[in-house]
Amino acid sequence: MEWLAELSPWLLALLIFLVRVVDVSIGTLRTICVVQGRMGLSVVLGFFEVLIWIAALSQVIMGVSESPILMVAYAGGFALGNAVGIGLERRLALGSVVVRIIAQEDDAEIVRTLRTSGFRATTFEGEGVEGPVDLIYVRCARREVSKLLKIVKFLKPSVFYTVEPVQEQSERFAEALPHATGWRAVFKMK
Repeated sequence: MEWLAELSPWLLALLIFLVRVVDVSIGTLRTICVVQGRMGLSVVLGFFEVLIWIAALSQVIMGVSESPILMVAYAGGFALGNAVGIGLERRLALGSVVVRIIAQEDDAEIVRTLRTSGFRATTFEGEGVEGPVDLIYVRCARREVSKLLKIVKFLKPSVFYTVEPVQEQSERFAEALPHATGWRAVFKMK
């Protein structure tokens, strides 16, 4: 690591900043994996997070007396790394969610359309402030939520819904539907 000592203080500060962005982003993803119970992935991410962190910290400790800008770069990389990590996690959309939809009783088209689009929709009858309602529950991957909500909002723009993370689930209905759905179903018909 002698080549690092030969870098200008500003270049070293930039390098520390970028390394911190990477290690904190990995740490943010690791934390989310821990919360979701993804032990194997969290172990691997944790290993690389700490390895990168030690490399960055050692450079700051060795050079901070000569160049205090290294502390600022270290802190700035930490701050930006949090935002980058959250953005990465949102793009990866790991895990499953339950979407709960409350629709008027006459909104059976929502359930029918969701099912033909490949979603497993379960319905319950309920009572709302204005009378009978249908409660529609759909478990899906987080990356499919926008597709599901697009369908629902197209059919009923003012529908009420909530999205909640799934902490644990049985495997019975976690797999895809056993038959083709949506446009694929047209080609599978006999």
